[in-house]
Formats: sequence, structure tokens, C-alpha cells
Amino acid sequence: MLGFVTIPVTAFEQNATLLWCKETLEAAWVDPGGSAETLLAAANERQLNLRQILLTHGHLDHVGAARELADLAGIPIIGPGEADRFWLEQLPMQARMFGTEEVKAFLPDRWLCEGDQVHVGRQVLDVYHCPGHTPGHMIFHHAPSQLAIVGDVLFAGSIGRTDFPQGNHQELLSSIAGKLWPLGPETRFIPGHGPMSTFGEERRSNPFVADRVLGSSR
Repeated sequence: MLGFVTIPVTAFEQNATLLWCKETLEAAWVDPGGSAETLLAAANERQLNLRQILLTHGHLDHVGAARELADLAGIPIIGPGEADRFWLEQLPMQARMFGTEEVKAFLPDRWLCEGDQVHVGRQVLDVYHCPGHTPGHMIFHHAPSQLAIVGDVLFAGSIGRTDFPQGNHQELLSSIAGKLWPLGPETRFIPGHGPMSTFGEERRSNPFVADRVLGSSR
């Protein structure tokens, strides 16, 4: 099965998530936004074999330590979707905008597409393209664990911003209703910021995407 732990990083308290296969102890960091040495130490403390970095989207607080961590561990960067290329190419500008340390632009070793799969040891994560917050945003779903890592698509009680370049509010709502909800109400999700929740709870109570809200707006 799949183990996981989440460590908030950066001033934005972004959820960097360490995933590992309990059988093989092979691991991946999802969205290492900062503190590369701390994240590497967290994997080493658990005696895990860190094999890759997975990215949901190209915003600085989710990718800021990806290149450094990849170089430290000698591992590839996988994702996000290629439509987020411009965000990765503009990382130096993002860093200046938010007043953080310089972050160099980089591109991943592999772009992700709808329907792809990524392997963490013997565990298989399905990849879904969920645009709206960014055009190339991807989420990862581990069906046996009923667990999803959704980046900044959905939060407990809220949804991702769509006022950044190439954000699209209607696309975000369509991604949530069309890609996340079919994964099942019992599915737990790790958002990019804040606490975990379930899709069922968000369909019941989220003021932006509850069934009563989407039902009345469509």
C-alpha cells in the first residue's frame, strides 16, 4: 500500500507530500515548494529510496525546491502538464514578485498528460488533467487507498484562485465536478494548502462547489 506524510513549506504553508510504497520503500516528493534539504532528510529518516519528484503545477510555492532537491538526490522531475511551461520558465520573475530567494527556471524530465500513470514502487497513481487554476494542472489519484493529491484545484472549504495568467474559473469548476467528484465521495484528498478533507464533504459543504451550488449554477 501507499504511505504518505505532508510537510508544510514556504511562507505560503504549501503542503509538500512524501509518498512511498510500503513494499519497496521507493518514494516520491509531490510539490516540493521549498526547504529541499529538510525534505531530503525527511525521506532519509524513514529509510526511503527517493526516486522522483512529481509536480501538480508550475507555481513557485509548489516547485521552488524541485530543481535543488532533484540535483541533491539525483532524481528526475515529472510533471506538470506542458501548458504550465510558461510558469516554470518564469520562475525567476515569480521569485522577484513574491520577494523570495532567487529560483532558476527549469523544465521537467517528463511532461504529464491526461490518462498517464506514474509508479511509486509497486503503487500506481492515475494522472488527471484539471485546468482552471493553471492550464497544465495535474492531480494524482491512488485508487486502492482512495487518496488524491490535488494541488491547488480544491481545498477544504474553498477552491483554487483563477485570477492568475491563464486561470479560468469555469474550467476549474468543470475540473472539480468532472474529474474529482467521479473518484468517489469517500476519497480523501491532500490539497496544496490547509487540512485534508474528502470529496463527499466538499460536495456537501464547500460554499463554491457543493452540489447545491453547482446544481443551481448550471
